[in-house]
Amino acid sequence: MLFVARRLGFACLQLVGLALLVFFTIRAMPADPVARLVGMNASREAYLSSQHALGLDRPVWVQLVAWVSDVAHGDFGRSWVSGAPVMQEIGRTLPVTIELITISFVLAFLVSVPLGMLCALRPGGTADKATFVYSLFAGSQPEFWWGLLFIYIFFAVLGWAPAPLGRLDPMLRPPPVVTGFITVDTLLAGDWVAFRNGVHHLMLPVATKVFVLSGPIIKMVRQNMVRALGSDYVLYARASGLMPRQVAMVALKNALAPALTLLGALYGYVLGAAVLIETVFSLGGIGQYAVRSVLAFDYPAIEAVVLVIAAISLFVYLVLDLVHAWLDPRLSQ
Repeated sequence: MLFVARRLGFACLQLVGLALLVFFTIRAMPADPVARLVGMNASREAYLSSQHALGLDRPVWVQLVAWVSDVAHGDFGRSWVSGAPVMQEIGRTLPVTIELITISFVLAFLVSVPLGMLCALRPGGTADKATFVYSLFAGSQPEFWWGLLFIYIFFAVLGWAPAPLGRLDPMLRPPPVVTGFITVDTLLAGDWVAFRNGVHHLMLPVATKVFVLSGPIIKMVRQNMVRALGSDYVLYARASGLMPRQVAMVALKNALAPALTLLGALYGYVLGAAVLIETVFSLGGIGQYAVRSVLAFDYPAIEAVVLVIAAISLFVYLVLDLVHAWLDPRLSQ
C-alpha cells in the first residue's frame, strides 16, 4: 500500500505542475483568442465585450484562482467555440480513442510477445530475419500512410473492409451511449448487427495501429529475451533439467519489464497523437478534438484535454509500476 501511495502522491504532484505549466504557457503564446472569436474587423466595443465574457480582462492570477477552483470541483468550463461543457465534449470523443488504442495495444502485445520469444530462441534464424525486416518496414512509413494503403487494398480493391466513414454505417442507428465504447454499448443494447458492424469498422484502424506498434515491441522483447537467456539463472535452470518451455517462461518474466515500460510510453504518446488515424478513418476522437481546440485558441478545451490525457497516462504508468512490482518484488521495497 505504501508503494501505491507513493506513486499516487507523485502522480498528483505531476498533474498539479502540468496544470500550472499549461495554464501559463497558453496565455504567454503570441495569440489573441478574442480576435479569433469575434473576427479581425470587429468593433472595439464587441472586442471588449467578448474579452469580458471570457474573463480575459482580469489579471492572470485572478484567472488562475478561478480556474483552479472550478477544476477542483470537476468543472473545466465551457468551450469558447461551441458553448458546450468541455467535459461533455471530452466524454463524447475520448472513449473513441481509448477504445481504438486499447484494442490495438492488446492485440499488438499478444502478437509481439510470441514473435519476440521465437526470434530470441533462434537468433539469426529465418524467423528472426523476417521479423527484423517486418519491424523495419512497418516503422519506415508514418501510420496515416499505412492507413490509406490499407483502405486502398482492403476496401477499394478487395472489398473486405467497410468505407472509412466513422464507427458505424451511416444507415445504422447507434446504440444508447453508456460507456462510449461502440463495442461495449452495442453488446449492452443487445444489438448484434451494430456490434458486428462496429467491429468491422474498427478492423482497419486497429490493424493499422497493430502493424505499426508491433515492430518496436517485438524488437524490445527479442533483445531482452536474448539477454535473459544468456544470464546465469537461466543457465542454472537449464542445468537443473527444466524443460525448454519452462526455461523460456522464466526468461520471459524478466524480459517483460522493459517491454511493459515501452508499452506505457507508447500508450501515452499514441493517446495524444491519434489524430492522423482518426482523421483518415473519420472516427472523431480526442485527437481531432484537441487539434480543433488548438486551432481555435479554445483555452478551456486545451487545458482539459492536456490534463485528461496526462491523468490517463499517469494511471497507465501506475498500473505498469504495479505489474513491475509483481514481476520483481524488490521494486516495491
